[in-house]
Amino acid sequence: MDRDGIAQAASYMPIFPLISAATGLVAGAVVWILQLVLPQLVAGTIGLGMLILINGCQHVDGLLDFGDGIMFHGSPSGKLRVMRDPTTGAGGLSLGLVILATAAFSIAAIPARLIVPGLIASESAAGFSMVLAAATGKSAHKGMNSIFVEAMHHKRALRLGLSCVIILAISLLSLRYDGVLVVIGATFTTLAMVIVSNRHFGGVTGDVLGATNEISRTISLILVLVVLKWA
Repeated sequence: MDRDGIAQAASYMPIFPLISAATGLVAGAVVWILQLVLPQLVAGTIGLGMLILINGCQHVDGLLDFGDGIMFHGSPSGKLRVMRDPTTGAGGLSLGLVILATAAFSIAAIPARLIVPGLIASESAAGFSMVLAAATGKSAHKGMNSIFVEAMHHKRALRLGLSCVIILAISLLSLRYDGVLVVIGATFTTLAMVIVSNRHFGGVTGDVLGATNEISRTISLILVLVVLKWA
């Protein structure tokens, strides 16, 4: 995608939760069908694979790079250099394995009656997390990430407010008031990611935004299971 295409995508960032909800709807429907003929763990893993593929694998790439950057002991510039390295190290592999495996197991553990609304809510929360990270963070360097950060900082209150309305509406429609817990979890996860990124990298990067999406999705799925346990 060229710079104009990226800028256009960034202009639509406030509605990322809505786009992600559509992705969750498709994946949820597929998992529901697969659970009729396959073991739940297999269906859940395929469902996660669908989410990753629909997103173009970019967010997972960011997750792996983020893990490598966090594990590197050095200056922020050194960490950014490690994140740009095309090879994946132990930090990225370990973080990716834990986050993705937990997400797959969580999807598999959601009952069939709630798999579609659960994936809609969790995927929408993951999309919102990138919006919030771009709105509250600062760009670590000039690049693709700065286009999204600058887009969200322009009329930030209005754009972030629109995204908040969308995510709250989706969470309430999908999981009722329990969906608010998912949004709260994604919000705190995002703010923690921004703090960690500021400390390690001097701000957020495109990899940080992608990692935030993947980690927030997993936390949201875990919270869906928590809600079910105490319901």
